[in-house]
Amino acid sequence: MFLRRLVSTAHSFSTTAVANFPKLKSHNGAKKRWRAIANGRFKRAHAGHAHLNVTKRPGRKNHLGETAYSSSTQTSVLKKLLPYGN
Repeated sequence: MFLRRLVSTAHSFSTTAVANFPKLKSHNGAKKRWRAIANGRFKRAHAGHAHLNVTKRPGRKNHLGETAYSSSTQTSVLKKLLPYGN
């Protein structure tokens, strides 16, 4: 009954409203940390690069400044967490 009423009200406004129902929600933590790239994988920044750098070796600081990319296992999980990319 509810679905029939939803379909009837949706048709009165737009014919595409039923096709897009329901919207998928993106994971807020993943949105803040990961960005999608063109080949379907994701990239992120390393943590621990912003402050307290006096005690870190230069090589470690260089490594923390590099971009980290998702592995194949992480990519499959991130595609579920971020269904629309970012």
